Amino acid sequence: MDTALPGTPSFSDQADADTATDDYARRFSGPVGEWFLGVQRRIVLDLLAPWPGGTVLDLGGGHAQIAGSLVEAGYHVTVAGSRETCRERLDRTLPPGSFAYQTVDLLQLPWKDRTFDVALSLRFLSHVVHWQQLLKEMSRVARHAVLLDYADFWSFNLIGGPLFAAKRRMERNTRRYHVFQRAQLEREFLGHGFGRSVARPEFCLPMVVHRGVGQAGWTRMTEGACRAIGLTRLLGSPVILRVERTLDGS
Repeated sequence: MDTALPGTPSFSDQADADTATDDYARRFSGPVGEWFLGVQRRIVLDLLAPWPGGTVLDLGGGHAQIAGSLVEAGYHVTVAGSRETCRERLDRTLPPGSFAYQTVDLLQLPWKDRTFDVALSLRFLSHVVHWQQLLKEMSRVARHAVLLDYADFWSFNLIGGPLFAAKRRMERNTRRYHVFQRAQLEREFLGHGFGRSVARPEFCLPMVVHRGVGQAGWTRMTEGACRAIGLTRLLGSPVILRVERTLDGS
């Protein structure tokens, strides 16, 4: 399922080029944006905890939202981007030599099977045309686990279509996106030998609501309340999903 407006940009297997721009980074500027990234960072590092100091492929990670935190936590990070320009924000924000970068076809990765302990991707899956191929390639190169985020169907995305026009007017650079059900992704990963899964919803209310209010204190209060009473667990999105290799797979 996807949500879109006529005339909005189409999905792309090089959608990471959009998230690697300074314009996209402004969506996460200011106290509210910093809070968003803090939640994302804490969940990712917690889900990576079983493999301390491991090798991580950050697929489509030119947005530089997580690579720096992974480096600081002691992981050996390789970022893959669809264009050479996707490394520009990384070069500006990370210490030289602290990460590796390679321009690749993100759906035909050049690495051998199980090259990395973990394959990770944020801000990418929901905008890819051939998303099944993306999951296949991430599974192939991951030795232990795959982490990615997705827009969940069982959330405010249920009414996302009718509200997309208003969201685009407010945010201006909103992109079309797929929404998924967790079971749908788990079935896809199971075919590649990944069976155990953990899902961590990030926020209950849509991010556009928090951006509209523009008060980090209000965001912390409302999201804290939603998490405390279980609404985030039931209706939260985006969701960060970790699947672990349990079978040899193909």
